[in-house]
Amino acid sequence: MSALETVRIREAGATLAAEAARFSGYGWMRGTSGNLSLVLDRDPLVLAVTASGLDKSELTDTDIVLIDGDGVSIDGDDPRPPSAEAGLHAHIAARTGAGAVFHVHAFDAVIAGHRWPGGIELRDMEMLKGIGHSAHDETVWIPVIENDQDMTVEADHFDRVYVPATAEVPEVPVLIVANHGMYAWGADAAEARRHLEIAEWLVRFTVATR
Repeated sequence: MSALETVRIREAGATLAAEAARFSGYGWMRGTSGNLSLVLDRDPLVLAVTASGLDKSELTDTDIVLIDGDGVSIDGDDPRPPSAEAGLHAHIAARTGAGAVFHVHAFDAVIAGHRWPGGIELRDMEMLKGIGHSAHDETVWIPVIENDQDMTVEADHFDRVYVPATAEVPEVPVLIVANHGMYAWGADAAEARRHLEIAEWLVRFTVATR
């Protein structure tokens, strides 16, 4: 591994550690829960993903594992396992073209997925602009999929509900896994964070008012 590659990986680790600390402060990554990833290379797909079993409020720039497009660790010298959901991170990144995929256990998202397993309907909310949609006269659905411990099954669930963007309608860069948590993605860490924070606010409002 070259010095430049090492720097890129450490920078990715620092970014993910900072985001994890932020989300832990919100109560979205309690203890070791949740996982975050950044795409390092696209062809072939390589992601840096938070290592499993670590307190997400205390990560450092070295607490990441490199994975391939199947979610498998690619560093034979690193004994640490990647997150259990690494395969779904890789699948979302490949399917959507995202540069960052964030997964947290925001409480209201879990409630919403339990309450509305067919998806969460949103309409006429100013905050919808934050995930690329109109504030009025457009119905937006955050999809909900069943939870499964097999990430290949989860990838199939994702493919059944994911609607890619068109010229007329942007994608919804958010997904809720029933009885588990929320995923959001974006071109980079800042966009993924914005999508996650906006979607969580919208879901929290919906849970509180319906």
